[in-house]
Amino acid sequence: MIFYYKTIDGEITRINDYESNCWVDCVSPSVEETNFLTQRFGVSIDFLRASLDDEESPHIDSDHKNTLIIIDIPVSNMENGGISYNTIPLGIILTKENVITVCLKQNAILDEISHGVVRGVYTGLKSHFVLHIMLRMATKFLQNLKQIDKMSDQVEIELRKSMKNKELIQLLEVEKSLVYFSASLKANETTLEKIMRGRIVKLYEDDKELLEDVLIEIKQAIEMSGIYLNILSGTMDAFASVISNNLNIVMKVLASITLIISIPTVISSFYGMNTTPNLPFSDVLWFPLALSGVLMAIVGIILKNSNML
Repeated sequence: MIFYYKTIDGEITRINDYESNCWVDCVSPSVEETNFLTQRFGVSIDFLRASLDDEESPHIDSDHKNTLIIIDIPVSNMENGGISYNTIPLGIILTKENVITVCLKQNAILDEISHGVVRGVYTGLKSHFVLHIMLRMATKFLQNLKQIDKMSDQVEIELRKSMKNKELIQLLEVEKSLVYFSASLKANETTLEKIMRGRIVKLYEDDKELLEDVLIEIKQAIEMSGIYLNILSGTMDAFASVISNNLNIVMKVLASITLIISIPTVISSFYGMNTTPNLPFSDVLWFPLALSGVLMAIVGIILKNSNML
């Protein structure tokens, strides 16, 4: 799908067809739409393929006509009644007349810009518009990191009560999301630092200040993801130790119970042998039962005092 937007009277407005200084938003374009972009705007097919490759890492590329900037953006997925987070590449292509964004999925970042949530965005100011997309990307990372932290706290509370596999799997999903975020944020930071040099993308004075704000947000997100990942790793190790300790306790109790209930078997075996007349009180029927009970009580008390039960 291809949509066209342009800043009219200070607001982002959707238009029906291409105009100069407009924003071309492409979401999972078909082969026909890809060919149209190549022919109409002179965009390299390699730029489009890189933007649609879900394994593409953030970087900057340029040819004699256009400039490609690829950044990772956060996306959320609903799975098994829960939310998991991942990142996908967003391609931003700067041509002489307009900005083209290419993404595999519809995402909240571009939706918020197209719906006018982000103020002060002008499609005619290409570098300024691109930096606003990046600033929104950094803000969305911070928002999702806070949500991940809340999810982690909630799962931890549930795990304290139940110690079930479901909660452990949820914690693993949270940890995986943090790993994705951390790797993508560091790659985005490297890309932004290349833009900061001003060799590939021409930056004005206002653009440099905006880019500095984006870098500050990115660095803060990197620090937050690192802190949350360290906390979560420590929490996982702690709960693994607790689960292992609980298993040891259960095994210790079961071994103690096995020892106690084996006493009647041993006594019955002795009194059931052919040597029964040589055993004390062999003619008293209730004596083996009484002896078993006494020995079981004694062993139980010994195990209790030694914290085995």
